[in-house]
Parts: sequence; C-alpha cells; structure tokens
Amino acid sequence: MPSLSEFSPDAFAQHLAARGCKPSHAARILRAYYAGNGAGGFDALKLPAALARHLREDFAGGARIAARQVSGDGTAKLLLRLRDGRSVEAVMMSNLAPDSAAGCVSSQAGCAMGCDFCATTKTGFERNLTAGEMVEQFLAVRREAALAGRKLQTLVFMGMGEPLLNLGAVLDAVRRIASNGLGNLGWRQITVSTVGIVPGIDAMAAAGLNIHLAVSLHAPDDATRAKLLPAGKRFRVGDIMAAAARYQAETGRIVTIQYCLLRGVNDSPAQARQLAALLEGRRMHVNLLRYNPTGGSLSGAIYSASDEAAASAFLDVLRAGKVVAHFRRPRGRDIDAACGQLRGRGD
Repeated sequence: MPSLSEFSPDAFAQHLAARGCKPSHAARILRAYYAGNGAGGFDALKLPAALARHLREDFAGGARIAARQVSGDGTAKLLLRLRDGRSVEAVMMSNLAPDSAAGCVSSQAGCAMGCDFCATTKTGFERNLTAGEMVEQFLAVRREAALAGRKLQTLVFMGMGEPLLNLGAVLDAVRRIASNGLGNLGWRQITVSTVGIVPGIDAMAAAGLNIHLAVSLHAPDDATRAKLLPAGKRFRVGDIMAAAARYQAETGRIVTIQYCLLRGVNDSPAQARQLAALLEGRRMHVNLLRYNPTGGSLSGAIYSASDEAAASAFLDVLRAGKVVAHFRRPRGRDIDAACGQLRGRGD
C-alpha cells in the first residue's frame, strides 16, 4: 500500500480522478495529512463516504518509530522502520531558543561513500529512499519537536546516505517539505549536505530551488581527504571548492564547509592554514565539528576528537586568515547521536 507522502498534489489529483473521485479534493486532503504530521486528521474534512473509505483502507500509515533516544540536551534520535523492513535515522535537535528546533533526515538506507570515521558506512549501502520516505522522516521530526513544545524551523539532509546520489528523490521531497499547503517549512530553511559530488552540486544549482548547500570537506588536501573519504579519490578538493563557488554564485546562498576535527589527522595549524588558503576570496562559512566517537573504522583506525587546545588553535588560524568560522554546538553526546550509531546497535 502507498503512503500519501509519496504523492505530489498533481499526482494525487490524477490518482483520485482515476478512482472516480473529484480531483479537487486532493489539495485539502494533502493539507490535512501534512498538518497532522502524517497522522491523518481527515474526519473534519467531511469527505464523500467512498473517498473517506479509500483513504482509510488503501493508504498505509508510513514509517513507524522502531527506537527512540532522548539526550539530556533535548536531542531526540529516531530510528524509523520503513514499509519494507529497512530502517533509517532522523534527528530532532533543540535550538538555544526554547521554542525552536532543527531536524536532520536521511536520504538513503545505508551509505556507499565509505567515509572512514562514520558509523553509517559500516552497514554498507542498501537502497535509495523515495521522496515520500524522506517526507515521513520530516513529519516524524516535526511531530517530535511539537511534543517537546518546539517548532521545527530548519531541516538538513545530512543523515544516512549521500543526498546527491539520490538527487531526484531528494529534490521532490524538498518541494513537498518546503511548499505552502504541504510542509510549509520554506526553501531557505532547508540545507542539503554532500561529501562533494561535483556533478550533483551543479545539478542542484540548476534545479533553482533556492536551498542551502553544505560540503563535508574534512581535509584541505587531497591525500588526507582520500584516506578519510574515498570519494576524495574521484573528486579533488580544488574541483569541489570550484563547484561550491559556482553554486554560491548561481543561488546567492552562502555555502557551509563542514570540517570534523580528528586528533592528529586533520587538526594541525598547517592544515588550518591550508584551509584558510582554500577559502581566500570566497565568502563561505566553516562549520567546525567535534567528533562523536563511533568505535573502530572500516580501515581499522580508531579516531578521537581533537583536544581543546588543538581545536581552539585551529579556529584561531582560520579567523586570523579572515575566514568566518565557528564550532557547531555538540548535540546528543549521551546517546547514539552520530550518523548510523543507533541503527548499528542491532537493527
């Protein structure tokens, strides 16, 4: 059985027409579905009996929560079971404002990128998610935020998987999540993160959706990056930065460079200077991340977070080079908050 999350308004109108129902009902049914965060809410619509029965009997409820962890800082990690039995992770993060939250959703079940310090890569790649499965994560995260007395303000495609290798479905999900009358989140509230798939960056710019781009760089040179991220062997740092610059010029959106500091791997002052040189003349923002340990990696390496002195020195070098940079506030340290951790507990 399909879920209403899989339909765009036009596709659902066509579906209703094919079932002998008035297509004009499509928009208000989908509005009720999104307003109820996927939990129905159709009774108040006073639909024709045959159509109401069709909604009850022929549409599945969507992903269900298989596991849930809540951190002392308010972060909620959700493991969602999909209709085929596979599972994905989504996260609700409390913002500093007491009534605000941010969300993170997955674009694939598993991941093929093989990033050596990421827990998701240990399970391998299973399949791309549909647009509807991403929408269902968004609705689950927004429901979680509401339960915590917060409003979901922003969403990032930065969970399990590489979004730009499932770009068509990601963009369809973005359209539904952002659009008025459906998710209502807004285009500028959405960020798509990538390890640096250059053709995907250009394709996302060409889509013209006015959303934000984040690039997970994690090293300023090709040799170090290729050890951490196998995708670095295909897409060189210079080519990725050029694609990010093209995206910024095309969309007017400031690109975020994600950089996870790993002790003795990518956190030296020399590497900070290299990163500053890469960003010279580019109005981009560096988001420094504190590593959440995930145990042994595929290569056998054991990574650890940079100590405070090294992390502070790295930031100082960037700022001395006139780079806009800050540390992202760590979330969920007391739960399995890193990508792939909760799923890896025994999915």
